[in-house]
Amino acid sequence: MPQNPTSYAVGFDIGGTNMRAGVVDETGRIIKSLSAPSPQTTDAIEQGIAHLTAKLQAEFPISAVGMAVAGFLDPKGERVRFAPHLPWRDEPVRSRLEDLLQLPVRLEHDANSAAWGEYRYGSAQGEDNWVLLALGTGIGAALIADGKIYRGAFGTAPEFGHLRAVPNGRPCPCGKKGCLERYCSGTAMVDTARELAANGHFEGSELLKHLDSMEIDDLSGKMITEAARQQDPLGLAVMEDFSIWLGETLSIVADVLDPGLIVIGGGVSQDADLYLHAAVEHFSTRIVGAGYRPQARVSTALLGADAGMIGAADIARQAL
Repeated sequence: MPQNPTSYAVGFDIGGTNMRAGVVDETGRIIKSLSAPSPQTTDAIEQGIAHLTAKLQAEFPISAVGMAVAGFLDPKGERVRFAPHLPWRDEPVRSRLEDLLQLPVRLEHDANSAAWGEYRYGSAQGEDNWVLLALGTGIGAALIADGKIYRGAFGTAPEFGHLRAVPNGRPCPCGKKGCLERYCSGTAMVDTARELAANGHFEGSELLKHLDSMEIDDLSGKMITEAARQQDPLGLAVMEDFSIWLGETLSIVADVLDPGLIVIGGGVSQDADLYLHAAVEHFSTRIVGAGYRPQARVSTALLGADAGMIGAADIARQAL
């Protein structure tokens, strides 16, 4: 039995497919974790959260619960306004869960939670003004300003992924066209590969040979990065295009916010060795005053997929 029960909090990472729960200590270490499918009704998901919490409580003295939610919250973290892959719609989730769990609960956006985890225990320790870019299916983002999570007036900042970079460009699920995340994400790599294949010559490309026989949903960013590692010409061309767009994204972030550090996280960060050096070189030429101003450091996240759970647990613990 732990000597200091107040040091243990549960962090949840609630996604559209699965929810994960982990017992996190004061050092940011996950002592034990559980997972379950994310139910598709409000009652079922809240009961599922209660079930996982109870199982962890049976082994550890839990002082608080933090929830990293893939959706929009109000600025105070009381309500889940909208989560595209979760059942909550403008509902007082925090108070309901506190009544159900009989524990203090804190809600936070998943990107903010991951950023807080990196700030407290990962690659952003000691940096009070910095930005997280989570590159995966889209672009998630978080801003730590003066050591605090910046949420904006209505709780939705920052949305770098949906800045329009190309007028009348690729359609985005958000309803706009030409958003940054349609050019700088794992999903974007697939579109880029198909566009390059249709308009260029890539002699000897095994990836190109497979494209014609693939269904459109079969190609993935991971397949493209693996092809690039094998020096496939088309795969390398996609990574070159990706690095340019990431450099553009970094320059926009730096020009608007002037952070000391930009951390690249998300699933695409696992292949950063394929693109990050070139992206930073492009970034260094695109910022205003290039060559005459300090430039933000760019690094990759350390905590991986656990960052959201670790950050959410720490936010809940600190709220005590």
